[in-house]
Amino acid sequence: MQRAALLTLLASVTVASAQTRTVNIGLGYIPNVQFTPFYVADKLGYFKAEGLNVKFQHGYINELMPLLLQGKLDFVVGDPEDAIFARNQGAPVKYVMAMYQKSPVTVFSTKALKSAADLKGMTVGIPGPYGSSYHAIQAVLDEANLQDGRDVKLASIGYTQLDAVRSGKVDAAVGYINNDVVQLRASGTKVNTLDLSGAYPMVGVGLITLEKNLSGALAKQVVRASQRGLKFTVGSPAQAFKTAQSVFGKNGGTLDVLKASTPLMTSAYTAQNGLGASTPASWAKAVAALVKQGKLPAGARATDFYTNSLVSKTLK
Repeated sequence: MQRAALLTLLASVTVASAQTRTVNIGLGYIPNVQFTPFYVADKLGYFKAEGLNVKFQHGYINELMPLLLQGKLDFVVGDPEDAIFARNQGAPVKYVMAMYQKSPVTVFSTKALKSAADLKGMTVGIPGPYGSSYHAIQAVLDEANLQDGRDVKLASIGYTQLDAVRSGKVDAAVGYINNDVVQLRASGTKVNTLDLSGAYPMVGVGLITLEKNLSGALAKQVVRASQRGLKFTVGSPAQAFKTAQSVFGKNGGTLDVLKASTPLMTSAYTAQNGLGASTPASWAKAVAALVKQGKLPAGARATDFYTNSLVSKTLK
């Protein structure tokens, strides 16, 4: 009798194992509070509920994207521009879920900043001539009819924006509203910011996958689990932080950073179309800005680069 029960148990474990699929997701940089929705989705069993065993791999996007193309990763979390420029070069990828509805990129300074016109005559620090921060500031300068080198000096300073502004090395810097600005204000420094979304209303980081994955069950399962992680994080930032901190550790970011991030995860569009959905009008304007910058060919369509087809409008 005991032998029969043991055999039944082993058979059930074998079936359960066969039904569980491992999914590999690349997350940028190092373990960090910014990836809390994904850590939460794992810790609270949302991936497991979809029959998935998730494995995260951290690294820079230029390391992760080749792994996605080689099939060694199933998804990567990156900027929409990562998907846009990879696809423009022939890579069969698409951006399928927005973690941030609004890019956290901002211009910040201890000097007055009421409009883009205030940037005239300033030296503005940027990480370099690449990435979402560069394309955003370029769009803002174009809209304000300001030229780099003539009206504004864009200085490549790496990821030292916070210290560069604090020390006066630059007049302003392109950084993150949910990181650099949070840290400066926490230190007692008065900071002024310039919203860049009017000129460049691109969404922020999100899930990117191979186009061939769009028709299978895996992509919908991953997006649904990630949406549930987003929902929990938005609804309970403190609890989400506590749940995920064992992954990113004490040096991986603060609750204040997460609290500054969660407002970026929702929008009027997501209220009607589900967390993680991308606003078509925002994508269209941002892609038009990239075309104007000469980064994309004329006639490039936003829908070539993203889809909302995997996003669930209602979550349990």
